[in-house]
Amino acid sequence: MNIGARFKAVAAAAVLGLLLLGGCAPKGEQTIEIRLGEVARTVFYAPQYVALSQGMFAQEGLNVQLATIPGGDKTMTALLSNQADIALIGAETSIYVYQQGAEDPIINFAQLTQTDGTFLFARQTQASFDWEKLKGQNFLGQRKGGMPQMSLEFALRKHGIDPHKDLKLIQNIDFANVASAFGSGTGDYVQLFEPQASIFEKEGRGRVVASIGVESGELPYTVYMAKQSYLNENGEIVQKFTKAVYQAQKWIATHSPEQIAEAIMPYFKDTDLAVLTSSVKRYKEQGTYAVNPIIDENEWKNLQDVMASAGELKSPVALDQLVNRSFAEKVIAAGSSGNADQLAKAGTNGAADTGVDAGGSP
Repeated sequence: MNIGARFKAVAAAAVLGLLLLGGCAPKGEQTIEIRLGEVARTVFYAPQYVALSQGMFAQEGLNVQLATIPGGDKTMTALLSNQADIALIGAETSIYVYQQGAEDPIINFAQLTQTDGTFLFARQTQASFDWEKLKGQNFLGQRKGGMPQMSLEFALRKHGIDPHKDLKLIQNIDFANVASAFGSGTGDYVQLFEPQASIFEKEGRGRVVASIGVESGELPYTVYMAKQSYLNENGEIVQKFTKAVYQAQKWIATHSPEQIAEAIMPYFKDTDLAVLTSSVKRYKEQGTYAVNPIIDENEWKNLQDVMASAGELKSPVALDQLVNRSFAEKVIAAGSSGNADQLAKAGTNGAADTGVDAGGSP
């Protein structure tokens, strides 16, 4: 199914949901539809699924139509072609569009994750891990220019390893099929998002030996973004959206991995609750989830350092060129309005999901 048809199907499901489950928006307010494209279905995006399942978006009168569009390039294409209103994707994609001279640039307005979300996974069980062990090994890599691959290369160079000389790098497998390829026997090492890493550990296919997120530092890894024209024309909608995201971020910060796993379970129906819990625990312990939607200068600089290291940055881009922090600053200044737990009563009303638990990567 092509992207356009996919979103039409989402819209039909959303309308049916509203007919059957009306009353989710605050009384007297008209429900607003937002087509949201996410680059992958992963526990890495837990705050988003909390905002959906616990009613944060619905409380703001937003009917979020969620579609998973695997691959940062494909998600950006959907955004540029007006097949999505907002995209959850790596901030580097907005820089690529800017470097191409876009007349209607893509603007980042709310950060969801603040580190890389992949883990270095080894097929062979090791008593201890040393980065030198990677030399000469078959490494199942990611798409050139994508954040997972650039973050990996940044981490490798930090440990004195040239990814293109010291590894037998495999990059001819589509990112959506990387996990299944590794599961079928390709490669000695691979990068995996959660819950795929925990699933493979449970199945005895190897183990996590390092966190690329810890190694590459804080950066705006996954961000909500939209066209400048969309922000100009729909500022109030974007403000409501950002408020819901911030409510979810606060909810994540005050709840246990077990509670978070239960909240996001509807978006991972084929994944065991224990696996979801361990996945969330990993991300929480390393500070992956952003505590608020603001993208700061240091994170923006680190992002461009990672891109430059990979040879993907033509020239530095100032934060204010591609980041609008006003929406995030406003919701933080306003503070919370109501208890996040009470918002859960809104349930999943006002949200439609056509995503798949693919375990892929941007």
